[in-house]
Amino acid sequence: MAEGCSSKSFKLYSPKEPGPNGSAFPPFHPGTMLDRDVGPTPMYPPSYLEPGMGRPTPYGNQTDYRIFELNKRLQNWTEDCDNLWWDAFTTEFFEDDAMLTITFCLEDGPKRYTIGRTLIPRYFRSIFEGGATELFYTLKHPKESFHTNFVSLDCDQCTMVTQNGKPMFTQVCVEGRLYLEFMFDDMMRIKTWHFSIRQHREVLPRSILAMHVQDPQMLDQLAKNITRCGLSNSTLNYLRLCVILEPMQELMSRHKTYSLSPRDCLKTCLFQKWQRMVAPPAEPARQAPNKRRKRKMSGGSNMSAGGGNNSKKKSPANNFPLSTQVPVSIPSLHIVLFVFNLTFYLTRQASLRTNSYLQ
Repeated sequence: MAEGCSSKSFKLYSPKEPGPNGSAFPPFHPGTMLDRDVGPTPMYPPSYLEPGMGRPTPYGNQTDYRIFELNKRLQNWTEDCDNLWWDAFTTEFFEDDAMLTITFCLEDGPKRYTIGRTLIPRYFRSIFEGGATELFYTLKHPKESFHTNFVSLDCDQCTMVTQNGKPMFTQVCVEGRLYLEFMFDDMMRIKTWHFSIRQHREVLPRSILAMHVQDPQMLDQLAKNITRCGLSNSTLNYLRLCVILEPMQELMSRHKTYSLSPRDCLKTCLFQKWQRMVAPPAEPARQAPNKRRKRKMSGGSNMSAGGGNNSKKKSPANNFPLSTQVPVSIPSLHIVLFVFNLTFYLTRQASLRTNSYLQ
Protein backbone atom coordinates (compact mmCIF):
# COMPACT_ATOMS: atom_id res chain seq x y z
CA MET A 1 0.00 0.00 0.00
CA ALA A 2 1.36 3.39 -0.97
CA GLU A 3 1.92 5.81 1.86
CA GLY A 4 -0.75 8.43 2.23
CA CYS A 5 -3.69 6.34 1.03
CA SER A 6 -5.02 5.82 4.55
CA SER A 7 -4.10 8.11 7.41
CA LYS A 8 -6.13 9.44 10.32
CA SER A 9 -3.75 11.64 12.31
CA PHE A 10 -3.63 15.42 12.18
CA LYS A 11 -0.70 17.73 11.53
CA LEU A 12 -0.85 21.49 11.14
CA TYR A 13 0.24 22.73 7.76
CA SER A 14 2.96 25.33 7.86
CA PRO A 15 4.12 26.79 4.52
CA LYS A 16 7.77 26.74 3.67
CA GLU A 17 9.74 29.50 2.03
CA PRO A 18 8.30 30.69 -1.29
CA GLY A 19 9.59 28.94 -4.35
CA PRO A 20 11.26 30.45 -7.38
CA ASN A 21 7.94 31.66 -8.73
CA GLY A 22 7.23 33.64 -5.54
CA SER A 23 4.33 31.50 -4.35
CA ALA A 24 4.03 28.49 -2.06
CA PHE A 25 1.66 25.58 -2.30
CA PRO A 26 -1.28 25.48 -1.87
CA PRO A 27 -2.13 28.37 -4.19
CA PHE A 28 -5.47 29.45 -2.73
CA HIS A 29 -5.01 29.20 1.04
CA PRO A 30 -1.34 29.56 1.94
CA GLY A 31 -0.66 28.98 5.62
CA THR A 32 -4.25 28.07 6.46
CA MET A 33 -4.30 24.34 5.77
CA LEU A 34 -4.47 21.21 7.88
CA ASP A 35 -2.71 18.17 6.48
CA ARG A 36 -4.16 14.77 7.26
CA ASP A 37 -0.99 12.91 6.44
CA VAL A 38 2.00 12.12 8.62
CA GLY A 39 5.51 13.30 7.86
CA PRO A 40 6.99 16.38 6.25
CA THR A 41 4.59 18.41 4.16
CA PRO A 42 5.71 18.43 0.52
CA MET A 43 5.84 21.45 -1.70
CA TYR A 44 3.85 21.46 -4.95
CA PRO A 45 4.89 24.44 -7.03
CA PRO A 46 2.04 25.19 -9.44
CA SER A 47 3.38 25.22 -12.96
CA TYR A 48 0.27 26.20 -14.90
CA LEU A 49 -1.80 28.88 -13.21
CA GLU A 50 -3.74 31.87 -14.46
CA PRO A 51 -1.77 35.13 -14.68
CA GLY A 52 -4.50 37.07 -12.89
CA MET A 53 -4.41 34.77 -9.85
CA GLY A 54 -0.69 34.76 -9.16
CA ARG A 55 -0.15 32.05 -11.75
CA PRO A 56 2.80 32.43 -14.14
CA THR A 57 2.27 32.24 -17.86
CA PRO A 58 3.22 28.98 -19.59
CA TYR A 59 6.65 28.47 -21.04
CA GLY A 60 8.78 25.63 -22.30
CA ASN A 61 7.86 22.83 -24.69
CA GLN A 62 4.77 22.53 -26.81
CA THR A 63 3.57 19.53 -24.80
CA ASP A 64 3.73 21.60 -21.62
CA TYR A 65 1.58 24.22 -23.26
CA ARG A 66 -1.00 21.61 -24.19
CA ILE A 67 -1.27 20.64 -20.52
CA PHE A 68 -1.67 24.32 -19.68
CA GLU A 69 -4.52 24.57 -22.20
CA LEU A 70 -6.12 21.44 -20.74
CA ASN A 71 -5.98 22.96 -17.25
CA LYS A 72 -7.42 26.21 -18.55
CA ARG A 73 -10.33 24.41 -20.19
CA LEU A 74 -11.05 22.47 -17.00
CA GLN A 75 -11.20 25.74 -15.08
CA ASN A 76 -14.09 26.82 -17.31
CA TRP A 77 -16.22 23.98 -15.95
CA THR A 78 -19.55 24.89 -14.35
CA GLU A 79 -22.39 22.82 -13.00
CA ASP A 80 -24.34 23.57 -16.18
CA CYS A 81 -21.84 21.68 -18.38
CA ASP A 82 -23.57 18.75 -20.07
CA ASN A 83 -22.40 15.75 -22.07
CA LEU A 84 -21.83 17.87 -25.18
CA TRP A 85 -19.37 20.09 -23.29
CA TRP A 86 -17.38 17.09 -22.04
CA ASP A 87 -17.39 15.48 -25.47
CA ALA A 88 -16.07 18.70 -27.01
CA PHE A 89 -13.38 18.83 -24.32
CA THR A 90 -12.30 15.27 -25.13
CA THR A 91 -12.35 15.91 -28.88
CA GLU A 92 -10.05 18.90 -28.44
CA PHE A 93 -7.39 17.11 -26.39
CA PHE A 94 -7.71 13.38 -27.23
CA GLU A 95 -7.42 11.40 -30.45
CA ASP A 96 -10.31 9.30 -31.75
CA ASP A 97 -8.45 6.11 -30.82
CA ALA A 98 -7.03 7.43 -27.54
CA MET A 99 -6.59 5.15 -24.53
CA LEU A 100 -6.59 6.33 -20.90
CA THR A 101 -5.06 4.13 -18.19
CA ILE A 102 -5.19 4.65 -14.42
CA THR A 103 -3.16 2.47 -12.04
CA PHE A 104 -3.23 2.64 -8.25
CA CYS A 105 -3.23 0.43 -5.19
CA LEU A 106 -6.16 -0.15 -2.83
CA GLU A 107 -6.54 -2.24 0.28
CA ASP A 108 -7.35 -5.36 -1.76
CA GLY A 109 -4.39 -5.03 -4.13
CA PRO A 110 -3.23 -3.08 -7.20
CA LYS A 111 -5.79 -1.90 -9.73
CA ARG A 112 -5.45 -1.06 -13.42
CA TYR A 113 -8.25 0.41 -15.54
CA THR A 114 -8.00 1.19 -19.26
CA ILE A 115 -10.80 2.95 -21.13
CA GLY A 116 -11.19 4.13 -24.72
CA ARG A 117 -12.14 7.41 -26.32
CA THR A 118 -15.90 6.88 -25.87
CA LEU A 119 -15.66 6.54 -22.08
CA ILE A 120 -13.03 9.25 -21.44
CA PRO A 121 -15.52 12.19 -21.18
CA ARG A 122 -17.46 10.45 -18.45
CA TYR A 123 -14.26 9.78 -16.50
CA PHE A 124 -13.40 13.48 -16.17
CA ARG A 125 -17.02 14.28 -15.46
CA SER A 126 -17.11 11.73 -12.61
CA ILE A 127 -14.31 13.65 -10.84
CA PHE A 128 -16.52 16.74 -10.61
CA GLU A 129 -19.59 14.71 -9.78
CA GLY A 130 -17.68 13.30 -6.81
CA GLY A 131 -17.55 16.73 -5.18
CA ALA A 132 -14.64 18.45 -6.94
CA THR A 133 -15.09 22.06 -8.01
CA GLU A 134 -11.66 22.49 -9.63
CA LEU A 135 -9.13 20.17 -11.25
CA PHE A 136 -5.67 20.82 -12.66
CA TYR A 137 -2.38 19.00 -13.21
CA THR A 138 1.06 20.28 -12.23
CA LEU A 139 4.21 18.85 -13.81
CA LYS A 140 7.69 19.10 -12.33
CA HIS A 141 10.73 18.33 -14.50
CA PRO A 142 8.86 16.71 -17.42
CA LYS A 143 10.89 14.93 -20.09
CA GLU A 144 9.93 15.31 -23.72
CA SER A 145 11.03 12.84 -26.41
CA PHE A 146 10.46 12.93 -30.15
CA HIS A 147 9.59 9.76 -32.06
CA THR A 148 8.61 8.91 -35.60
CA ASN A 149 4.98 10.01 -35.50
CA PHE A 150 4.38 11.10 -31.89
CA VAL A 151 5.91 13.09 -29.04
CA SER A 152 6.06 11.54 -25.58
CA LEU A 153 5.94 13.41 -22.29
CA ASP A 154 7.15 11.57 -19.20
CA CYS A 155 6.80 13.27 -15.81
CA ASP A 156 7.76 11.32 -12.70
CA GLN A 157 6.61 14.14 -10.38
CA CYS A 158 3.06 14.88 -11.51
CA THR A 159 0.39 16.13 -9.10
CA MET A 160 -3.34 16.05 -9.78
CA VAL A 161 -4.94 18.73 -7.58
CA THR A 162 -8.68 18.87 -6.91
CA GLN A 163 -10.61 21.37 -4.81
CA ASN A 164 -13.54 19.59 -3.17
CA GLY A 165 -16.49 21.56 -1.85
CA LYS A 166 -18.43 18.63 -0.38
CA PRO A 167 -18.83 17.07 2.05
CA MET A 168 -16.49 19.85 3.27
CA PHE A 169 -13.81 22.02 1.72
CA THR A 170 -10.77 19.83 1.11
CA GLN A 171 -7.84 20.02 -1.26
CA VAL A 172 -6.72 16.61 -2.54
CA CYS A 173 -3.23 16.28 -4.02
CA VAL A 174 -2.56 13.04 -5.90
CA GLU A 175 1.08 12.31 -6.65
CA GLY A 176 2.21 9.93 -9.36
CA ARG A 177 3.83 9.46 -12.73
CA LEU A 178 2.16 10.75 -15.87
CA TYR A 179 3.11 9.43 -19.30
CA LEU A 180 1.52 10.99 -22.39
CA GLU A 181 1.86 10.43 -26.12
CA PHE A 182 0.90 13.34 -28.38
CA MET A 183 0.38 12.92 -32.09
CA PHE A 184 3.05 14.82 -33.99
CA ASP A 185 0.75 17.10 -35.99
CA ASP A 186 -0.82 20.54 -35.79
CA MET A 187 -3.49 19.58 -33.26
CA MET A 188 -1.11 17.83 -30.81
CA ARG A 189 -3.84 15.62 -29.35
CA ILE A 190 -3.23 12.91 -26.77
CA LYS A 191 -3.24 9.31 -27.94
CA THR A 192 -2.00 7.62 -24.76
CA TRP A 193 -2.65 8.78 -21.18
CA HIS A 194 -1.16 6.70 -18.35
CA PHE A 195 -1.33 8.03 -14.79
CA SER A 196 0.24 5.82 -12.12
CA ILE A 197 -0.76 6.98 -8.63
CA ARG A 198 1.76 6.57 -5.82
CA GLN A 199 0.21 8.46 -2.90
CA HIS A 200 -2.17 11.27 -2.07
CA ARG A 201 -2.68 13.95 0.60
CA GLU A 202 -5.82 15.69 1.77
CA VAL A 203 -5.51 19.22 3.15
CA LEU A 204 -8.11 21.05 5.28
CA PRO A 205 -8.39 24.74 6.26
CA ARG A 206 -7.56 25.52 9.87
CA SER A 207 -10.77 27.49 10.19
CA ILE A 208 -12.79 24.28 9.92
CA LEU A 209 -10.76 22.69 12.69
CA ALA A 210 -11.21 25.76 14.91
CA MET A 211 -14.97 25.59 14.48
CA HIS A 212 -15.14 21.99 15.77
CA VAL A 213 -12.29 21.95 18.26
CA GLN A 214 -14.75 21.24 21.10
CA ASP A 215 -16.50 18.42 19.24
CA PRO A 216 -14.48 15.15 19.41
CA GLN A 217 -16.91 13.29 17.14
CA MET A 218 -16.58 15.92 14.44
CA LEU A 219 -12.80 15.81 14.76
CA ASP A 220 -12.87 12.06 14.24
CA GLN A 221 -14.96 12.57 11.14
CA LEU A 222 -12.56 15.19 9.84
CA ALA A 223 -9.67 12.77 10.35
CA LYS A 224 -11.16 10.32 7.84
CA ASN A 225 -10.17 10.59 4.20
CA ILE A 226 -12.91 11.51 1.76
CA THR A 227 -11.16 9.71 -1.12
CA ARG A 228 -9.47 6.37 -1.69
CA CYS A 229 -5.99 6.83 -3.09
CA GLY A 230 -7.07 10.29 -4.24
CA LEU A 231 -10.14 9.10 -6.20
CA SER A 232 -13.71 9.71 -5.10
CA ASN A 233 -16.30 6.96 -4.84
CA SER A 234 -18.00 8.35 -7.94
CA THR A 235 -14.83 7.88 -10.03
CA LEU A 236 -14.08 4.44 -8.57
CA ASN A 237 -17.59 3.20 -9.29
CA TYR A 238 -17.37 4.47 -12.85
CA LEU A 239 -14.01 2.74 -13.44
CA ARG A 240 -15.48 -0.53 -12.16
CA LEU A 241 -18.42 -0.06 -14.50
CA CYS A 242 -16.02 0.50 -17.41
CA VAL A 243 -14.73 -3.05 -16.96
CA ILE A 244 -18.11 -4.18 -18.35
CA LEU A 245 -18.72 -1.30 -20.76
CA GLU A 246 -15.32 -1.26 -22.52
CA PRO A 247 -15.55 -4.76 -24.12
CA MET A 248 -19.09 -3.97 -25.32
CA GLN A 249 -18.11 -0.85 -27.24
CA GLU A 250 -17.93 -2.83 -30.50
CA LEU A 251 -21.49 -4.12 -30.09
CA MET A 252 -22.80 -0.69 -29.15
CA SER A 253 -21.04 0.97 -32.08
CA ARG A 254 -22.38 -1.61 -34.56
CA HIS A 255 -25.88 -1.25 -33.16
CA LYS A 256 -25.72 2.54 -33.48
CA THR A 257 -24.20 2.52 -36.96
CA TYR A 258 -26.26 -0.19 -38.69
CA SER A 259 -29.39 -0.17 -36.47
CA LEU A 260 -29.15 -3.92 -35.95
CA SER A 261 -30.76 -5.84 -33.13
CA PRO A 262 -28.50 -6.97 -30.27
CA ARG A 263 -28.75 -10.58 -31.49
CA ASP A 264 -27.70 -9.65 -35.05
CA CYS A 265 -24.86 -7.47 -33.73
CA LEU A 266 -23.55 -10.35 -31.65
CA LYS A 267 -23.81 -12.81 -34.55
CA THR A 268 -21.98 -10.43 -36.90
CA CYS A 269 -19.19 -9.76 -34.40
CA LEU A 270 -18.75 -13.45 -33.66
CA PHE A 271 -18.66 -14.37 -37.33
CA GLN A 272 -16.06 -11.69 -38.12
CA LYS A 273 -13.89 -12.78 -35.20
CA TRP A 274 -14.18 -16.39 -36.37
CA GLN A 275 -13.13 -15.35 -39.89
CA ARG A 276 -10.05 -13.62 -38.53
CA MET A 277 -9.15 -16.67 -36.45
CA VAL A 278 -9.38 -19.24 -39.25
CA ALA A 279 -7.97 -17.05 -42.02
CA PRO A 280 -4.63 -18.46 -43.23
CA PRO A 281 -1.65 -16.21 -42.60
CA ALA A 282 -0.49 -14.20 -45.53
CA GLU A 283 2.49 -15.82 -47.23
CA PRO A 284 5.52 -13.61 -47.74
CA ALA A 285 6.36 -12.69 -51.30
CA ARG A 286 8.69 -15.25 -52.81
CA GLN A 287 11.83 -14.01 -54.46
CA ALA A 288 12.54 -15.11 -57.99
CA PRO A 289 15.29 -17.78 -58.06
CA ASN A 290 18.60 -16.72 -59.49
CA LYS A 291 19.28 -18.07 -62.94
CA ARG A 292 22.32 -20.31 -63.11
CA ARG A 293 24.43 -20.77 -66.16
CA LYS A 294 24.59 -24.35 -67.39
CA ARG A 295 27.97 -25.85 -67.99
CA LYS A 296 28.69 -27.38 -71.33
CA MET A 297 30.10 -30.84 -71.00
CA SER A 298 31.51 -33.12 -73.62
CA GLY A 299 29.61 -36.15 -74.80
CA GLY A 300 32.03 -38.62 -73.20
CA SER A 301 31.80 -37.05 -69.81
CA ASN A 302 28.00 -37.03 -70.10
CA MET A 303 27.88 -40.73 -70.69
CA SER A 304 30.20 -41.53 -67.81
CA ALA A 305 28.51 -39.14 -65.37
CA GLY A 306 24.94 -39.94 -66.39
CA GLY A 307 25.21 -43.67 -65.89
CA GLY A 308 22.01 -44.13 -67.85
CA ASN A 309 19.97 -42.41 -65.16
CA ASN A 310 18.46 -39.25 -66.67
CA SER A 311 15.66 -38.76 -64.15
CA LYS A 312 16.24 -36.36 -61.19
CA LYS A 313 15.32 -37.29 -57.65
CA LYS A 314 12.13 -35.62 -56.49
CA SER A 315 11.79 -34.07 -53.05
CA PRO A 316 9.58 -36.10 -50.70
CA ALA A 317 7.71 -32.91 -49.82
CA ASN A 318 6.21 -32.88 -53.30
CA ASN A 319 4.37 -36.10 -52.57
CA PHE A 320 2.12 -34.49 -49.95
CA PRO A 321 -1.21 -33.01 -51.03
CA LEU A 322 -1.35 -29.28 -51.43
CA SER A 323 -4.36 -28.78 -49.18
CA THR A 324 -3.34 -29.63 -45.61
CA GLN A 325 -5.69 -27.27 -43.76
CA VAL A 326 -8.44 -28.83 -41.74
CA PRO A 327 -11.79 -27.13 -42.37
CA VAL A 328 -13.35 -25.48 -39.32
CA SER A 329 -17.09 -25.24 -39.04
CA ILE A 330 -18.98 -22.06 -38.22
CA PRO A 331 -19.87 -21.74 -34.49
CA SER A 332 -23.05 -23.62 -33.79
CA LEU A 333 -26.23 -21.79 -32.92
CA HIS A 334 -26.33 -22.90 -29.30
CA ILE A 335 -22.88 -21.38 -28.68
CA VAL A 336 -24.00 -18.11 -30.23
CA LEU A 337 -27.16 -18.11 -28.12
CA PHE A 338 -25.18 -18.83 -24.99
CA VAL A 339 -22.83 -15.92 -25.64
CA PHE A 340 -25.78 -13.72 -26.53
CA ASN A 341 -27.61 -14.54 -23.29
CA LEU A 342 -24.44 -13.91 -21.32
CA THR A 343 -23.92 -10.56 -23.05
CA PHE A 344 -27.58 -9.64 -22.52
CA TYR A 345 -27.24 -10.41 -18.83
CA LEU A 346 -24.09 -8.30 -18.51
CA THR A 347 -25.75 -5.47 -20.43
CA ARG A 348 -28.73 -5.56 -18.12
CA GLN A 349 -26.50 -5.51 -15.05
CA ALA A 350 -24.51 -2.60 -16.48
CA SER A 351 -27.66 -0.63 -17.23
CA LEU A 352 -29.00 -1.23 -13.72
CA ARG A 353 -25.70 -0.09 -12.23
CA THR A 354 -25.68 2.96 -14.49
CA ASN A 355 -29.22 3.93 -13.48
CA SER A 356 -28.43 3.56 -9.81
CA TYR A 357 -25.18 5.47 -10.33
CA LEU A 358 -26.94 8.32 -12.12
CA GLN A 359 -29.66 8.52 -9.47
